[in-house]
Amino acid sequence: MSSVVSVRLTVLKKRSDFLRLSRAKRYATPAFVLQLQHNKDADDARKPNTMRVGYTCSKKVGNAVRRNRAKRRLRAMARLVLPRHGRPGWDYVLIGRANTTANNSFQEMCDDLRRILVQERGPAQ
Repeated sequence: MSSVVSVRLTVLKKRSDFLRLSRAKRYATPAFVLQLQHNKDADDARKPNTMRVGYTCSKKVGNAVRRNRAKRRLRAMARLVLPRHGRPGWDYVLIGRANTTANNSFQEMCDDLRRILVQERGPAQ
């Protein structure tokens, strides 16, 4: 049985964090885009097991109802997958895509995110 380290997800809210991550590594899937980067400030001893995550959907995704539904799905996906497969001390931004984030299979989206995070982490550590 594997032990899971308790990880806390905090939400990115500052524009400067989103801009920094816009220049970071990115992975595109049919339903969303993931941007990720190590947060150098997380090396602070006060926040050793913290992952920060942000969510965004442009108006291309649709009206406010569609954007909110897409963001709810991105938040649910992050709550399920990031604590187990993400890296503490890293920042993640999930970006919704038009016509697909709100309509794609939720399980497929979770599998895509899990696959990206496992690939990014490298061989079993």
